[in-house]
Amino acid sequence: MEDFKIFEFDPVALVYLGEQYVNSATLSDVTFLVEGKRFYAHRICLLASSDAFRAMFDGGYREKDARDIEIPNIRWEVFELMMRFIYTGSVDVTLDIAQDLLRAADQYLLEGLKRLCEYTIAQDISLENVSSMYELSEAFNAISLRHTCVLFILEQFDKLSARPGHSHLVQRILPEIHNYFAKALTKPNQHMRL
Repeated sequence: MEDFKIFEFDPVALVYLGEQYVNSATLSDVTFLVEGKRFYAHRICLLASSDAFRAMFDGGYREKDARDIEIPNIRWEVFELMMRFIYTGSVDVTLDIAQDLLRAADQYLLEGLKRLCEYTIAQDISLENVSSMYELSEAFNAISLRHTCVLFILEQFDKLSARPGHSHLVQRILPEIHNYFAKALTKPNQHMRL
């Protein structure tokens, strides 16, 4: 049992096969073709990790019974990191690959990997890129990244409002700020007692 790591998330426990099974032909029952290279995988691990893989293998898709599945829209490095996360539950996400990995995590419905990518991307938010980071957060429903962008915009409002072209960004986030305060102000105050 030393080969397995179990992490509990509410309400289910995830089982990770471990590093030794990443791209291993041992007991592999499916092969992905990425940029002309073979990546060996295990359907049971993929089914347990992602609703997207579950639909691919259990649904009416042509991949259901295929032994080799071509993945045309993801670079090898990105796919390999995504699979490493599926098998181990963790990866080191670097800034140079974080956006592509976020895209893949969103496509394959891997919320834990999305959060890791969002965290990495959020460390690089600046006055120059906050607009594109906010757009990225919207494109991939990256809620944590979007909240970080909104906080950054609020903290840097004076500097941002002085820059040309950023008034549209401020206008875009106003409804989100309004909703946040509306919710915060309508919650009963736990500390105030009459």
